[in-house]
Amino acid sequence: MTAVDRAFTGAIPDIYERYLGPMLFEPYARDMAGRFKGFEGALLETAAGTGRVTRALAEAAPGAAIMATDLNEPMLAKAAQAVTAANVEWRPADAQALPFADAAFEAVVCQFGVMFFPDKAAGYSEARRVLKPGGRFAFNVWDGLETNDLSRVVHETVAGLFPGDPPTFLERVPFGYHDQSVIRAALETAGFSGVAIEAVALETPTLSANDAATGLCMGTPLRAELEARDPDGLAKVVDAVSQALAQRFGNGAFSGQGQALVVTAQA
Repeated sequence: MTAVDRAFTGAIPDIYERYLGPMLFEPYARDMAGRFKGFEGALLETAAGTGRVTRALAEAAPGAAIMATDLNEPMLAKAAQAVTAANVEWRPADAQALPFADAAFEAVVCQFGVMFFPDKAAGYSEARRVLKPGGRFAFNVWDGLETNDLSRVVHETVAGLFPGDPPTFLERVPFGYHDQSVIRAALETAGFSGVAIEAVALETPTLSANDAATGLCMGTPLRAELEARDPDGLAKVVDAVSQALAQRFGNGAFSGQGQALVVTAQA
């Protein structure tokens, strides 16, 4: 994974939140927060992004003290503008080298962030270190592209536009870490027990094919891959992807079918 694969800068945070937040992340944020309904105690969120899970957790667990962190400060700034709950504190932090004391939290939560960790073993070890004995680690990752139809169409369309050098960001990073045996083994190596992995299928709604195309092509690091291949062609790519999505799902609002793996483990 390169630094570009983790670059959520410039216009990306705004586009990410506007188009991808409601479509991909809100459904799973509600699912994750529901698992902590009524939770009281210190809760650390890593890779908080634009704060979708943060907001849902603050509502589901008003008695929790939530420390929301992200390595990417522009994303964290966007989140802090949107989430004003009194039980949330914000801090820039690298999930692979957390600036917190041992056994400082009763729970650690991460939504769709683990895939972006260059050193996943370090991320797991740090989550284990900052958890109190018996504390809970919960995170989710996308399952494969074959189970996420909307994103699969985007991936296949951009690959077809650049057959000699297809962009692989979606397949390689956000949808590239879903081998359950690999995840389980890494968590157990980090000292976790009681690892449970659940496949969760939810609808991923969007107002239009153009919204989905804009979000995935311009609101993620896929954008850098596209611009590297055709610096002036981003609008044409978005249009081609929009047409492909409309052909597959129809015009107007629609929902794709998403699938993620929700992973829980005990310290």
